[in-house]
Amino acid sequence: MSRISALSTALIALAPALCMAAPCKPAPFGDTTLYVRGSLNNWAAQDEQAFEYRCDAYFLNLQVTGTQEFKIADEDWTAASTFGGNDQGQPALGAPGNLKRTFTGAHTLRLSFAADGSARLDVGPKTFKPMPPRPITDRAALTTHFTSRQVEFKTPFGAQPAGTEFTFSIGNDVPGLRRATLVIERRRLTGNQEQLAYEPLARVPMTPQPRGMGTGFSARYQFLETGVYGYWFELETGQGRYALQNNKDTIYWTREKGSMGEATVERLPTNLNRIRRYRQTIYAPDFQVPAWAKDVVYYYVFPERFRNGDKSNDPRPGGGRPQDRYQDRDVERHTQWNEKPFKPNSGDGSDALYNNDFFGGDLAGLIEKLDYIQSLGANALYLTPVFRAPSNHKYDAADYKQIDPAFGTNEDFVRLCAEAAKRGIRVIPDTSLNHVGADSPYFNRFGNFPAGGAFDNGKINPASPYASWFKFKPEETDPNRQYQGWVGVSDLPEIDKNSPSFRAYAYRDQDSVTNLWLDRGAAGWRMDVAPWVPDDFWREWRQAVKAKKPDALTVAETWFDSSKYFLGDMFDSTMNYIFRNAVMDYAAGKSGRAMAANLELMREAYPPQSFSALMNLLSTHDQPRALHHFGEDQDLPLAKQRLRLAVFFQMTYPGSPTIYYGDEVGLGGGDDPYNRAPYPWADEGGQPDEALLADFKRLVRLRHELPVLRHGTLQAPLHADEHVVVLARQDGKAWVLTATNNSRAPRTVSLAVPLAAGTLHDALGGAPVTVNSHHIQLTVPPLFGRVLTAELP
Repeated sequence: MSRISALSTALIALAPALCMAAPCKPAPFGDTTLYVRGSLNNWAAQDEQAFEYRCDAYFLNLQVTGTQEFKIADEDWTAASTFGGNDQGQPALGAPGNLKRTFTGAHTLRLSFAADGSARLDVGPKTFKPMPPRPITDRAALTTHFTSRQVEFKTPFGAQPAGTEFTFSIGNDVPGLRRATLVIERRRLTGNQEQLAYEPLARVPMTPQPRGMGTGFSARYQFLETGVYGYWFELETGQGRYALQNNKDTIYWTREKGSMGEATVERLPTNLNRIRRYRQTIYAPDFQVPAWAKDVVYYYVFPERFRNGDKSNDPRPGGGRPQDRYQDRDVERHTQWNEKPFKPNSGDGSDALYNNDFFGGDLAGLIEKLDYIQSLGANALYLTPVFRAPSNHKYDAADYKQIDPAFGTNEDFVRLCAEAAKRGIRVIPDTSLNHVGADSPYFNRFGNFPAGGAFDNGKINPASPYASWFKFKPEETDPNRQYQGWVGVSDLPEIDKNSPSFRAYAYRDQDSVTNLWLDRGAAGWRMDVAPWVPDDFWREWRQAVKAKKPDALTVAETWFDSSKYFLGDMFDSTMNYIFRNAVMDYAAGKSGRAMAANLELMREAYPPQSFSALMNLLSTHDQPRALHHFGEDQDLPLAKQRLRLAVFFQMTYPGSPTIYYGDEVGLGGGDDPYNRAPYPWADEGGQPDEALLADFKRLVRLRHELPVLRHGTLQAPLHADEHVVVLARQDGKAWVLTATNNSRAPRTVSLAVPLAAGTLHDALGGAPVTVNSHHIQLTVPPLFGRVLTAELP
């Protein structure tokens, strides 16, 4: 043990004794709660990682392993209480870097402040004993029930159009509940969940009615305007006041806790921000999503790594063409298609720059492989950006209106869309309207374009036609600090989205970026980093998209609960990262109940037309591939079987299943850049897993063959335990039950079903299942599932 860690351990262990020997000090941040927010919890403010102030320092018991990066901050990332890491690795207000510590299990963190205000974070063995919450013994409060998904308590269910009136009911079966109030609030969520607030809207006294030995209460409320609202219930008994509120379930990537469904009771807090609201989505009555969206199976491609169909346009060092340069130097070129992507400082011999290595994938390669994509069963092609840009990912746009020369020409894009359409495949391109590349005619930091950029050769150019697109700080002397790079990345100058000039270029002009590619054959748009762009921008943008092509699909990149984007005025769909994490963790062996809670949140919160069009992901270019998540380095056959389970669930669930290129043939890889490896084509020396490919095709084909899997209304789970989840779908007279099992042994469950009698047929060839008096007994195979169908007379 080092002297520093030994000192930290001693400080933490002596903390209680020191508090007894010295007078306690008030908490430096008053009632503000500080959290560890970082890689261990998706940068969310979670109760499990909240510090508790005790006498002279903040303490937190943490169970975690491995090296973690994090900051210490409140729920709102308030500047006055957000600590990054300074050069000494200690917390400092406003420091841009992250804190970094290596953990080995159970630890106590101690955050203390010196007289000069400087902070110190010590990590030692677990020694802190948190103050236990005062238990509630009031039976009248504890037995009061509300469940948002049962008609006994709330009707109608889920997201509804503006003008809908709801009935809310609560109650218990013991005496003592005196009064109940329905509290309605309007939610305000901006940015990447940085600002979250609830504004009081109505307090509705609930009407009492007898309920056995207890009392029931009910109230009605009509939501007249679109928006996302919060609601909860204030209870009063002879022993005090309580909040009947959302549960404590964690939702992936989402700041607010609670999966809705069953309520919990807690004492009414002094700070009402601590209440966990139920959320109610109210959307525009005329909100429509293209009808074709619910039938989509996406094939998701990172074009530079899919297929090289034209070697003449490959980037190469010293070539003298635009695609041969990366900012102010030559690109790096891979000599073998199946090499690993380069990662700086990894010992692979590459330079110190990220995203400047190329394999040669292009649009010609995509066109060449359209028959392959069609044979997989995909009917939509989602492309990460293909417009001119210096990097291999192309999110650093250099010309929004031209295909990158390493990918081909504008005519190649038109041809791709036309050839795809012949095969029943739609093409959805991607771009960022939040930032451009520093190496672009719009900015021109490196002087690679004719004079006229807003930052020509690293100098502010007020005369540039693009000057109003950016916000500059001329008082700064360091060029890197004279403008705002998106999330601090200087290669990605952030656009001022309120600039009228930029809005005209992006979507208002007849030949705007948005319109131009729709005219060239795109079937819609996926929009990068949507939360960083103002809501009013997206509202105008959607109007432009729908005016140009009414059945175009609009897809956001959001990772958290995306209800606010599905009100009918911004997006039709989103990349469904909640689905991704929930399903992949379940397939990796985690709780089926936890997966069901996350998925049920979306079923309740999202309008049905958006829920049926969600881009349901597994692997992505921003997260480790599925096989990596499932342990490809430890047990590859087992990892592939877990992938089959995840794909089974994906293909039998509402929404648009999305296959990231190469997953279907066993392509693995961890964090960026290894999740962007080339597709292992056999004629390029790769070894695609043909058996896995056949399984993918079988599951996609099953989805296409059973319309109820695409169009059927999803019921609440019929069964969810640690291993087995059983779901039911109905489409007219057609029913389907899907059952999955993440255990490595078969599991048998008995459950009630919506059908009174009859026979359920196994769509994958297994034995039929007989329904007796609304009940079945069902055995689910290990690490896979069953699809049982029935047709009512």
